Amino acid sequence: MIERAFSKGWSGVVTKALGLKPRPNPHPRITALSFEGKMIGLENIESVIYPLGDWLPKIKSLKTKYPDRLLIANLIGELDASSWQQMTRKVQDAGFDMIELNLSCPLTEEQRTVGAIVGQDPRSTCDVVGWVKEVADIPIMVKLTPNVTDISLIAKAAEEGGADALSAINTVLGFTGIDLETMEPKPSVNGTSAFGGYSGPAIKPIALRCVAQVAKSTRLPISSIGGISTWMDAAEFLMVGASTLQLCTAVMFRGYRIIDHLKDGLANYLLGKGFTSVRDIVGYVLPKITGLEKLDFTHRVIPLLDRSKCTKCGLCRTASRNVTCEAIELDEERLPTISEEKCDGCGFCAQVCPAEALLLTRRQ
Repeated sequence: MIERAFSKGWSGVVTKALGLKPRPNPHPRITALSFEGKMIGLENIESVIYPLGDWLPKIKSLKTKYPDRLLIANLIGELDASSWQQMTRKVQDAGFDMIELNLSCPLTEEQRTVGAIVGQDPRSTCDVVGWVKEVADIPIMVKLTPNVTDISLIAKAAEEGGADALSAINTVLGFTGIDLETMEPKPSVNGTSAFGGYSGPAIKPIALRCVAQVAKSTRLPISSIGGISTWMDAAEFLMVGASTLQLCTAVMFRGYRIIDHLKDGLANYLLGKGFTSVRDIVGYVLPKITGLEKLDFTHRVIPLLDRSKCTKCGLCRTASRNVTCEAIELDEERLPTISEEKCDGCGFCAQVCPAEALLLTRRQ
């Protein structure tokens, strides 16, 4: 799979979790969440840890064939200095270019010393990074969990421990639902299930918020993960502070060839905006993200109708009547009319319009 990705034009790959204590997967282990017929999220209860020793010979041959591609080892281990240092020596000797410390896998609640249980504690995070840095000759990246109260505290702890970079985020701990026919949780493993790691387009707002918080609180490079499916998503993550991008769920659904769409779309966007490099937009929007209390509360907007786009569906009126203001009525042609007196500028009507016929405009 890594070789196939490289052959299609991907510049680097991060392995699944590698460790000294292998762990199997349950079957089945994946279930999807859909909204109006479209998959928006994917939950997995994958618990596998691949044997580190099995991977090392394969990596050596890959580096020989693709010397210019980035290979990152995702390592997971106990809260123990000797095991982390042992793994670090092994992977860098095998030819890995970088190590990603998996301090964020949410599927480890019963084992209190691995994955997110470590990454939810600043002191433990700092300790593990420090142990690895003592013996590492290659860069160390820490993969952060969103399943914390304040991700910036963990990011700062990783930086304090000596991390060279951060990746954010790992999956969000979730539970997609119940099969009402069988009355069993999903995915059902012989009648039972567990909370899983939730990924896909639905977690993008969480991931964007986390990347922005990390970028504002540390000076480390950030590799962003979480809901990236298109070049537009990629551009947004770059603007909140990421400098590299990782995809998984989107590739699972659409294949490795989506790299062409990502690269071409992003390149054309940058060209159209007058930028010469991806670096030009890294963190571009960060100064515009502030505290709620610092926003301009004198700024008022009202929706204006583009009659040429309106499909007369009436969704804006329904939205208006069911939110707060009841400012929209339909005229004899079923075109919306907007009461400036009633409209409170929440913007919901413009969001539900499928034809983008309502444009929020500043009030004079």
